[in-house]
Amino acid sequence: MTAWLLVCNPMKFRLKAMLDDGGELTNWSVGRYLRDMHKGDHFALWLTGQGAGVVATGELTGEPYWTDDDEDDDGYWAEPPGPRNVVPLRVEQWLQAPVPRSWFKTHGDFAAATVLTQPFATNPHRLSDEQWGALAAEVEQALTHPTEGWQPEGDGIWDLRPGDQIRRVELHDRYGGSRQGGISPSRTSNNVIFFTDPGTGEQHGYQDVWESDDHFRYTGEGQVGDQVFSRGNKAIRDHLQEGRRLRLFIGSRGVVRYSGEWILDQSRPYSWGQAPSTGGGDERQVIHFHMIRIGAAVTAPDVPVGAEYRVEDETTIPAPALPSAPDPALMAQTLSKHRQLQNALAQQVRDRGYHPLSPTATDPAFDLAWHQEDTLTVTEVKSLRLENESHQLRTGVGQLLDYVDQLSARSPQVRGVLWVERAPTEDRWIGICERAGIVLAWPGTEARVWP
Repeated sequence: MTAWLLVCNPMKFRLKAMLDDGGELTNWSVGRYLRDMHKGDHFALWLTGQGAGVVATGELTGEPYWTDDDEDDDGYWAEPPGPRNVVPLRVEQWLQAPVPRSWFKTHGDFAAATVLTQPFATNPHRLSDEQWGALAAEVEQALTHPTEGWQPEGDGIWDLRPGDQIRRVELHDRYGGSRQGGISPSRTSNNVIFFTDPGTGEQHGYQDVWESDDHFRYTGEGQVGDQVFSRGNKAIRDHLQEGRRLRLFIGSRGVVRYSGEWILDQSRPYSWGQAPSTGGGDERQVIHFHMIRIGAAVTAPDVPVGAEYRVEDETTIPAPALPSAPDPALMAQTLSKHRQLQNALAQQVRDRGYHPLSPTATDPAFDLAWHQEDTLTVTEVKSLRLENESHQLRTGVGQLLDYVDQLSARSPQVRGVLWVERAPTEDRWIGICERAGIVLAWPGTEARVWP
């Protein structure tokens, strides 16, 4: 019997509010393994955020199906989920306290579990027979020996942009976290908020260094004695595994300025240094976190590229952000075609025995990638209309040259594929791409990609 792990982000779905109102969970959104999920399969529900873990188990009551409306919303979604695939289910038990993330991290059967290694992957995560057996036993233990109850994180959606200023009191009212200290893990959202302030930090030995606009060395917390990995330091060190986002602010009191989202450099997440204690005391050991701004190029060879492919929704198209945006119907048609092309290409990759990948926070924004022996193939997908064909092809070539350059240090060989919906009207584009070292292909010319 197959078993699945479904993930619920309480910032997006107010699960606790639904249960408090006497509601019943009858289905859940899924985006992959649609043909593998069947009636009678076991499932566990994983709640993200502070105190994350499994809070319920049950079984599927049918096959995944497509729904075009928000009939299951009832006001508990932070934003209407829109058209999507859902799988019907029945919860058989809610746990008074979750099986926590820490249990999964220390249990040998879950060392490579995707909910830990790919926390942002699309629902669901597949569980092996051994994993489900171990989890079922732990759930039984939690039911017979309950501890303190669980509280999901709050409903605040991050809406600050880099450069925005906000009073620190208001910041924490909105997103949680302590109003004092340099590192402030939130219990009401999935954010770790941290602050750098040369005016106050250096007197405590906090010598933060901007190595470039995209690389920042941040000193951990702890004013006296050697710093250790607890509280805020631990939250920063483990943020990727725990699915938490690092939010940096300039300043520490009054009005602070948002500097954007960061991640730890996975090739060298931290190092140790020496600094005086508060007030100029004895030298002590401090932690230096090595951070990279989200979107910056990562060149360390041991940082893996991509995560399991996230199937693109081919029907839910966002509305234009500005009244002056192009024709909404045309935008929807173009974006839908792009997503269809991308999903179809991902399926071809699977059919040939390879694993399609979507970019992570440490990757450039490619559409699709896969490993084939010692070669990493990275693709850009483009829909084509007569009026925009040259622009799309020029843009695609430029993007791929950038992607290949950024990823060249992370794979023995990297090649770029420009995948378009049809043959270009001008054959010269084939020669242009060949001279640039890029494969130009479209449906029906798969032999260009897989000779």
